[in-house]
Amino acid sequence: MSHNTFGHLFRVTTWGESHGPAIGCVVDGCPPGIRFTTADIQADLDRRRPGQSRFVTQRREPDKVKILSGVLPEDDGETLVTTGTPISMMIENVDQRSKDYSDIAERYRPGHADYSYDAKYGLRDYRGGGRSSARETATRVAAGALARRIVPGLVVRGALVSIGEKEIDRANWSWDYVGHHDNPFFTPDPKSVPVFADYLDEIRKAGSSVGAVVEVVAEGVPAGLGAPLYGKLDQDICANLMSINAVKGVEIGNGFQAARIRGEENADEMRAGGDGKPVFLSNNAGGVMGGISTGQPIVARFAVKPTSSILTPRKSIDRNGKDIEVKTKGRHDPCVGIRAVPIGEAMLACAIADHYLRHRGQTGKGE
Repeated sequence: MSHNTFGHLFRVTTWGESHGPAIGCVVDGCPPGIRFTTADIQADLDRRRPGQSRFVTQRREPDKVKILSGVLPEDDGETLVTTGTPISMMIENVDQRSKDYSDIAERYRPGHADYSYDAKYGLRDYRGGGRSSARETATRVAAGALARRIVPGLVVRGALVSIGEKEIDRANWSWDYVGHHDNPFFTPDPKSVPVFADYLDEIRKAGSSVGAVVEVVAEGVPAGLGAPLYGKLDQDICANLMSINAVKGVEIGNGFQAARIRGEENADEMRAGGDGKPVFLSNNAGGVMGGISTGQPIVARFAVKPTSSILTPRKSIDRNGKDIEVKTKGRHDPCVGIRAVPIGEAMLACAIADHYLRHRGQTGKGE
Protein backbone atom coordinates (compact mmCIF):
# COMPACT_ATOMS: atom_id res chain seq x y z
CA MET A 1 0.00 0.00 0.00
CA SER A 2 1.43 3.37 -1.04
CA HIS A 3 0.71 6.89 0.22
CA ASN A 4 1.03 6.41 3.97
CA THR A 5 2.84 9.75 4.25
CA PHE A 6 1.66 13.37 4.14
CA GLY A 7 3.48 16.70 4.33
CA HIS A 8 6.62 18.02 2.64
CA LEU A 9 9.07 19.32 5.25
CA PHE A 10 7.00 18.38 8.30
CA ARG A 11 6.42 14.86 7.08
CA VAL A 12 4.26 12.27 8.83
CA THR A 13 4.16 8.55 8.05
CA THR A 14 1.61 6.42 9.90
CA TRP A 15 1.64 2.64 10.30
CA GLY A 16 -0.38 -0.16 11.88
CA GLU A 17 -3.88 -1.62 11.70
CA SER A 18 -6.99 -1.36 13.84
CA HIS A 19 -6.70 -4.91 15.19
CA GLY A 20 -2.94 -5.30 15.03
CA PRO A 21 -0.68 -5.16 18.10
CA ALA A 22 0.00 -1.43 17.74
CA ILE A 23 -0.31 1.69 15.62
CA GLY A 24 2.20 4.49 15.29
CA CYS A 25 3.76 7.30 13.32
CA VAL A 26 7.14 8.64 12.30
CA VAL A 27 7.48 12.43 12.15
CA ASP A 28 10.37 13.50 9.95
CA GLY A 29 11.47 17.09 9.48
CA CYS A 30 10.58 18.35 12.94
CA PRO A 31 13.18 21.03 13.75
CA PRO A 32 15.61 20.48 16.62
CA GLY A 33 15.06 22.29 19.87
CA ILE A 34 11.27 21.88 20.16
CA ARG A 35 10.47 21.25 23.82
CA PHE A 36 7.49 19.22 24.99
CA THR A 37 6.51 16.48 27.41
CA THR A 38 4.89 13.11 26.85
CA ALA A 39 1.93 14.52 28.81
CA ASP A 40 1.52 17.19 26.12
CA ILE A 41 1.04 14.50 23.49
CA GLN A 42 -1.14 12.40 25.78
CA ALA A 43 -3.49 15.30 26.52
CA ASP A 44 -4.51 15.54 22.86
CA LEU A 45 -4.81 11.76 22.54
CA ASP A 46 -7.07 11.64 25.60
CA ARG A 47 -9.48 14.06 23.91
CA ARG A 48 -9.85 11.67 20.96
CA ARG A 49 -9.83 8.45 23.02
CA PRO A 50 -12.85 6.12 22.61
CA GLY A 51 -15.19 4.96 25.36
CA GLN A 52 -15.58 8.31 27.15
CA SER A 53 -19.37 8.61 26.80
CA ARG A 54 -22.36 6.64 25.55
CA PHE A 55 -22.28 8.70 22.37
CA VAL A 56 -19.06 7.14 21.04
CA THR A 57 -17.68 3.64 20.52
CA GLN A 58 -17.24 1.66 23.74
CA ARG A 59 -13.92 0.19 22.65
CA ARG A 60 -11.65 0.66 25.69
CA GLU A 61 -8.28 1.90 24.52
CA PRO A 62 -6.03 3.87 26.90
CA ASP A 63 -4.08 5.20 23.89
CA LYS A 64 -0.90 5.57 25.92
CA VAL A 65 1.81 6.98 23.70
CA LYS A 66 5.42 5.78 23.74
CA ILE A 67 8.06 8.02 22.20
CA LEU A 68 10.77 5.80 20.76
CA SER A 69 13.22 8.11 19.01
CA GLY A 70 14.15 11.64 17.97
CA VAL A 71 14.28 13.26 21.41
CA LEU A 72 16.61 13.81 24.33
CA PRO A 73 15.49 14.17 27.97
CA GLU A 74 16.30 17.34 29.86
CA ASP A 75 17.44 17.49 33.47
CA ASP A 76 13.92 17.72 34.95
CA GLY A 77 13.20 14.19 33.73
CA GLU A 78 9.96 15.21 32.04
CA THR A 79 10.83 17.70 29.33
CA LEU A 80 11.93 16.26 26.00
CA VAL A 81 13.74 18.19 23.29
CA THR A 82 13.66 17.24 19.62
CA THR A 83 17.00 16.45 18.02
CA GLY A 84 15.98 17.01 14.39
CA THR A 85 16.02 13.27 13.66
CA PRO A 86 12.87 11.20 12.96
CA ILE A 87 10.49 11.04 15.92
CA SER A 88 8.78 7.68 16.24
CA MET A 89 5.69 7.26 18.42
CA MET A 90 3.75 4.09 19.19
CA ILE A 91 0.32 3.37 20.67
CA GLU A 92 -0.49 -0.21 21.62
CA ASN A 93 -3.91 -1.71 20.82
CA VAL A 94 -5.30 -3.48 23.88
CA ASP A 95 -9.05 -3.95 23.32
CA GLN A 96 -9.50 -5.57 19.92
CA ARG A 97 -12.47 -7.88 19.42
CA SER A 98 -11.81 -9.37 16.02
CA LYS A 99 -14.54 -12.00 16.47
CA ASP A 100 -17.12 -9.21 16.25
CA TYR A 101 -16.25 -8.96 12.56
CA SER A 102 -16.23 -12.65 11.61
CA ASP A 103 -19.70 -12.43 10.05
CA ILE A 104 -18.56 -9.86 7.48
CA ALA A 105 -15.29 -11.53 6.48
CA GLU A 106 -16.75 -12.34 3.03
CA ARG A 107 -19.34 -9.57 2.93
CA TYR A 108 -19.10 -5.98 1.73
CA ARG A 109 -20.55 -3.44 4.16
CA PRO A 110 -22.41 -0.62 2.36
CA GLY A 111 -20.69 2.72 2.88
CA HIS A 112 -17.40 1.12 3.92
CA ALA A 113 -14.11 0.67 2.07
CA ASP A 114 -14.60 -3.13 1.97
CA TYR A 115 -15.34 -3.42 -1.75
CA SER A 116 -12.93 -0.72 -2.94
CA TYR A 117 -10.02 -2.21 -0.94
CA ASP A 118 -10.81 -5.68 -2.26
CA ALA A 119 -11.07 -4.36 -5.83
CA LYS A 120 -7.67 -2.68 -5.55
CA TYR A 121 -5.61 -5.16 -3.52
CA GLY A 122 -7.46 -8.46 -3.93
CA LEU A 123 -7.76 -8.77 -0.15
CA ARG A 124 -8.80 -6.72 2.86
CA ASP A 125 -8.47 -6.75 6.62
CA TYR A 126 -12.07 -7.26 7.70
CA ARG A 127 -11.14 -6.96 11.41
CA GLY A 128 -12.26 -3.41 12.00
CA GLY A 129 -11.11 -2.30 8.55
CA GLY A 130 -7.35 -2.49 9.08
CA ARG A 131 -5.73 0.63 7.60
CA SER A 132 -9.12 2.05 6.59
CA SER A 133 -10.20 2.20 10.23
CA ALA A 134 -10.39 5.54 12.04
CA ARG A 135 -8.21 3.91 14.69
CA GLU A 136 -5.26 5.12 12.58
CA THR A 137 -6.17 8.73 13.30
CA ALA A 138 -4.83 8.48 16.86
CA THR A 139 -1.34 8.64 15.37
CA ARG A 140 -2.22 11.82 13.46
CA VAL A 141 -3.33 13.42 16.72
CA ALA A 142 0.07 12.56 18.24
CA ALA A 143 1.83 14.16 15.26
CA GLY A 144 -0.42 17.19 15.47
CA ALA A 145 0.50 17.72 19.10
CA LEU A 146 4.09 18.25 17.92
CA ALA A 147 3.03 20.41 14.98
CA ARG A 148 1.27 22.86 17.31
CA ARG A 149 4.63 23.68 18.91
CA ILE A 150 6.52 24.55 15.72
CA VAL A 151 4.84 27.86 14.86
CA PRO A 152 5.38 30.45 17.63
CA GLY A 153 2.07 31.64 19.06
CA LEU A 154 -0.06 29.20 17.07
CA VAL A 155 -3.38 28.23 18.67
CA VAL A 156 -5.54 25.59 16.95
CA ARG A 157 -9.02 24.80 18.25
CA GLY A 158 -12.00 22.86 16.96
CA ALA A 159 -15.69 22.50 17.74
CA LEU A 160 -18.68 20.47 16.63
CA VAL A 161 -21.20 22.84 15.03
CA SER A 162 -23.91 20.40 13.96
CA ILE A 163 -25.03 16.80 14.36
CA GLY A 164 -27.40 15.62 11.68
CA GLU A 165 -30.19 18.17 11.40
CA LYS A 166 -29.39 19.77 14.79
CA GLU A 167 -27.20 22.88 14.79
CA ILE A 168 -25.61 25.07 17.45
CA ASP A 169 -26.61 28.68 18.08
CA ARG A 170 -23.48 30.68 17.24
CA ALA A 171 -24.66 33.48 19.51
CA ASN A 172 -23.84 31.12 22.43
CA TRP A 173 -20.30 30.29 21.20
CA SER A 174 -17.82 29.68 24.03
CA TRP A 175 -14.39 28.19 23.36
CA ASP A 176 -13.98 27.60 27.10
CA TYR A 177 -17.01 25.33 27.09
CA VAL A 178 -15.70 23.08 24.30
CA GLY A 179 -13.39 21.26 26.71
CA HIS A 180 -15.73 21.33 29.71
CA HIS A 181 -16.10 18.06 31.64
CA ASP A 182 -19.88 17.92 31.14
CA ASN A 183 -19.63 18.47 27.37
CA PRO A 184 -19.35 15.10 25.54
CA PHE A 185 -19.78 16.69 22.09
CA PHE A 186 -17.01 19.34 21.79
CA THR A 187 -19.84 21.82 21.20
CA PRO A 188 -19.21 25.53 21.85
CA ASP A 189 -22.90 26.06 22.69
CA PRO A 190 -23.89 24.88 26.19
CA LYS A 191 -27.58 24.88 25.26
CA SER A 192 -26.98 22.37 22.46
CA VAL A 193 -25.86 19.55 24.80
CA PRO A 194 -29.33 18.29 25.83
CA VAL A 195 -30.53 18.70 22.24
CA PHE A 196 -27.63 16.66 20.85
CA ALA A 197 -27.95 14.08 23.66
CA ASP A 198 -31.65 13.41 23.09
CA TYR A 199 -31.15 13.32 19.33
CA LEU A 200 -28.24 10.85 19.47
CA ASP A 201 -29.98 8.63 22.02
CA GLU A 202 -32.83 8.31 19.56
CA ILE A 203 -30.44 7.53 16.68
CA ARG A 204 -28.46 5.02 18.75
CA LYS A 205 -31.51 3.15 20.03
CA ALA A 206 -32.77 2.88 16.45
CA GLY A 207 -29.55 1.06 15.50
CA SER A 208 -28.60 3.86 13.14
CA SER A 209 -26.07 6.68 12.89
CA VAL A 210 -25.79 10.31 11.84
CA GLY A 211 -23.21 12.71 10.44
CA ALA A 212 -21.78 15.99 11.72
CA VAL A 213 -19.96 19.18 10.77
CA VAL A 214 -16.75 20.20 12.55
CA GLU A 215 -15.20 23.68 12.49
CA VAL A 216 -11.47 24.16 13.11
CA VAL A 217 -9.81 27.53 13.66
CA ALA A 218 -6.11 28.42 13.74
CA GLU A 219 -5.06 31.73 15.27
CA GLY A 220 -1.58 33.21 15.36
CA VAL A 221 -0.82 32.16 11.78
CA PRO A 222 1.64 34.64 10.23
CA ALA A 223 0.85 36.23 6.89
CA GLY A 224 2.66 34.80 3.87
CA LEU A 225 2.35 31.03 4.35
CA GLY A 226 1.50 29.12 1.19
CA ALA A 227 2.75 29.15 -2.38
CA PRO A 228 0.91 29.63 -5.66
CA LEU A 229 0.00 27.88 -7.78
CA TYR A 230 0.20 24.24 -6.70
CA GLY A 231 1.30 24.61 -3.09
CA LYS A 232 -1.56 26.70 -1.78
CA LEU A 233 -2.08 26.69 1.96
CA ASP A 234 -5.83 26.14 1.69
CA GLN A 235 -5.25 23.40 -0.87
CA ASP A 236 -3.12 21.45 1.58
CA ILE A 237 -5.45 22.14 4.49
CA CYS A 238 -8.33 20.74 2.46
CA ALA A 239 -6.29 17.69 1.45
CA ASN A 240 -5.36 17.00 5.09
CA LEU A 241 -8.93 17.36 6.33
CA MET A 242 -10.34 15.37 3.41
CA SER A 243 -7.99 12.49 4.28
CA ILE A 244 -9.75 11.97 7.61
CA ASN A 245 -11.99 8.91 7.61
CA ALA A 246 -15.64 9.56 6.67
CA VAL A 247 -15.04 13.19 5.62
CA LYS A 248 -17.00 14.00 2.45
CA GLY A 249 -16.69 17.77 2.19
CA VAL A 250 -14.39 20.64 3.22
CA GLU A 251 -14.77 24.41 3.00
CA ILE A 252 -12.56 27.37 3.89
CA GLY A 253 -14.04 30.59 5.31
CA ASN A 254 -17.61 31.05 4.20
CA GLY A 255 -17.04 28.29 1.63
CA PHE A 256 -20.08 27.37 -0.41
CA GLN A 257 -21.96 30.35 0.97
CA ALA A 258 -19.67 32.52 -1.18
CA ALA A 259 -21.56 31.28 -4.24
CA ARG A 260 -24.81 32.70 -2.85
CA ILE A 261 -23.77 36.30 -2.13
CA ARG A 262 -22.53 39.30 -4.10
CA GLY A 263 -18.95 40.42 -4.52
CA GLU A 264 -19.32 43.45 -2.26
CA GLU A 265 -20.57 41.17 0.53
CA ASN A 266 -17.89 38.52 0.05
CA ALA A 267 -14.70 40.59 -0.38
CA ASP A 268 -12.90 41.25 2.92
CA GLU A 269 -12.47 45.02 3.11
CA MET A 270 -9.39 46.54 4.76
CA ARG A 271 -8.29 49.61 6.64
CA ALA A 272 -4.78 50.64 7.68
CA GLY A 273 -3.77 49.62 11.18
CA GLY A 274 -1.50 51.56 13.49
CA ASP A 275 1.46 49.38 12.54
CA GLY A 276 0.89 49.91 8.82
CA LYS A 277 -0.52 46.42 8.38
CA PRO A 278 -4.11 45.94 7.22
CA VAL A 279 -7.03 45.54 9.55
CA PHE A 280 -9.62 43.31 7.89
CA LEU A 281 -13.27 44.18 8.41
CA SER A 282 -14.43 40.60 7.81
CA ASN A 283 -12.96 37.13 7.26
CA ASN A 284 -15.03 35.53 4.52
CA ALA A 285 -11.80 34.20 2.99
CA GLY A 286 -11.08 32.18 6.12
CA GLY A 287 -7.59 33.61 6.50
CA VAL A 288 -6.32 32.58 3.06
CA MET A 289 -6.29 34.57 -0.19
CA GLY A 290 -4.57 33.44 -3.36
CA GLY A 291 -3.46 30.34 -1.48
CA ILE A 292 -1.44 32.47 0.98
CA SER A 293 -2.27 33.25 4.60
CA THR A 294 -3.37 36.81 5.39
CA GLY A 295 -2.61 36.78 9.11
CA GLN A 296 -6.28 36.44 9.96
CA PRO A 297 -7.58 33.33 11.73
CA ILE A 298 -7.75 30.35 9.40
CA VAL A 299 -11.25 28.89 9.49
CA ALA A 300 -12.19 25.54 7.95
CA ARG A 301 -15.17 23.23 8.24
CA PHE A 302 -15.54 19.61 7.25
CA ALA A 303 -18.55 17.34 6.88
CA VAL A 304 -18.43 13.83 8.34
CA LYS A 305 -20.83 11.24 6.95
CA PRO A 306 -22.90 8.92 9.19
CA THR A 307 -21.08 5.87 10.54
CA SER A 308 -21.47 3.06 8.02
CA SER A 309 -21.35 0.29 10.65
CA ILE A 310 -24.95 0.13 11.88
CA LEU A 311 -27.35 -2.48 13.22
CA THR A 312 -30.01 -1.68 10.61
CA PRO A 313 -29.84 -4.35 7.84
CA ARG A 314 -28.63 -2.99 4.50
CA LYS A 315 -28.61 -4.57 1.03
CA SER A 316 -25.21 -5.65 -0.32
CA ILE A 317 -23.30 -8.51 -1.97
CA ASP A 318 -20.57 -10.91 -0.87
CA ARG A 319 -17.22 -11.68 -2.53
CA ASN A 320 -18.92 -14.29 -4.70
CA GLY A 321 -21.41 -11.79 -6.10
CA LYS A 322 -24.37 -13.13 -4.13
CA ASP A 323 -27.07 -10.71 -2.93
CA ILE A 324 -27.13 -10.49 0.87
CA GLU A 325 -28.14 -8.23 3.75
CA VAL A 326 -25.53 -6.88 6.16
CA LYS A 327 -26.03 -5.95 9.80
CA THR A 328 -22.80 -4.86 11.49
CA LYS A 329 -22.08 -6.05 15.01
CA GLY A 330 -19.43 -4.62 17.31
CA ARG A 331 -18.82 -1.29 19.03
CA HIS A 332 -19.28 1.71 16.78
CA ASP A 333 -19.76 5.45 17.12
CA PRO A 334 -23.34 6.55 16.42
CA CYS A 335 -21.69 9.80 15.27
CA VAL A 336 -18.02 9.60 14.28
CA GLY A 337 -17.99 13.37 13.90
CA ILE A 338 -17.69 13.83 17.67
CA ARG A 339 -14.21 12.34 17.97
CA ALA A 340 -13.19 13.95 14.67
CA VAL A 341 -12.74 17.33 16.42
CA PRO A 342 -9.21 16.71 17.80
CA ILE A 343 -8.31 14.92 14.56
CA GLY A 344 -9.30 17.96 12.52
CA GLU A 345 -7.26 20.19 14.82
CA ALA A 346 -4.23 17.93 14.35
CA MET A 347 -4.46 17.87 10.57
CA LEU A 348 -4.86 21.66 10.41
CA ALA A 349 -1.85 22.09 12.72
CA CYS A 350 0.25 19.74 10.56
CA ALA A 351 -0.57 21.66 7.38
CA ILE A 352 0.32 25.00 8.96
CA ALA A 353 3.55 23.69 10.51
CA ASP A 354 4.59 22.23 7.16
CA HIS A 355 3.96 25.52 5.34
CA TYR A 356 5.69 27.49 8.09
CA LEU A 357 8.87 25.44 7.59
CA ARG A 358 8.58 25.70 3.80
CA HIS A 359 8.12 29.47 4.06
CA ARG A 360 11.14 29.77 6.37
CA GLY A 361 13.23 27.67 4.02
CA GLN A 362 12.31 29.75 0.96
CA THR A 363 12.34 33.27 2.41
CA GLY A 364 14.34 33.03 5.62
CA LYS A 365 11.36 34.50 7.48
CA GLY A 366 9.64 32.88 10.41
CA GLU A 367 12.02 33.22 13.29
